[in-house]
Amino acid sequence: MERSDFAMERSDVRIIGVDPGTLATGYGIIEKEGCRLSYVVGGCIHNHSDTLIPKRFLRIYQELKKVFESYRPDQMAVEGLFFCKNVQAAIKLGEARGIAMLVAAENGVGVFEYAPRRVKQAVLGRGGAQKQQVAFMMKQILNMSEEPHPADAADALALAVCHAFSTRGA
Repeated sequence: MERSDFAMERSDVRIIGVDPGTLATGYGIIEKEGCRLSYVVGGCIHNHSDTLIPKRFLRIYQELKKVFESYRPDQMAVEGLFFCKNVQAAIKLGEARGIAMLVAAENGVGVFEYAPRRVKQAVLGRGGAQKQQVAFMMKQILNMSEEPHPADAADALALAVCHAFSTRGA
């Protein structure tokens, strides 16, 4: 069965949010069925700071690929580029985003980008929220028994929820 055929047979949409980083890449998957959102899975791909950057990227690629193969998301929401004072950090973040987009493209999954401020505004009603507030709201919105942990996984879930809210009619 082709990937697009599988997506068309289901009445729900599975959305993965990815919060990229070279030390921690958060991911969170939700299902959207009509207006109802439900939590599927969330986690974080960790790299050690002593690991060389190319090895970190390889680990992000391999682990995200496993997540895509296991959970078969239909759409991906990823944090868009934002202004950063540290140019080196911004470049590495952009490269990590590229890896996530590559995995999505390999799986025929559409990619949607959201600014961090827009994500917080969508899930909390204001763009300047703290990470702890994001985790609390993910627990509430997704009817989870506990707050998602670590913060990178909560942020990834918030990306997925923001995308779900942005595509209510889709």
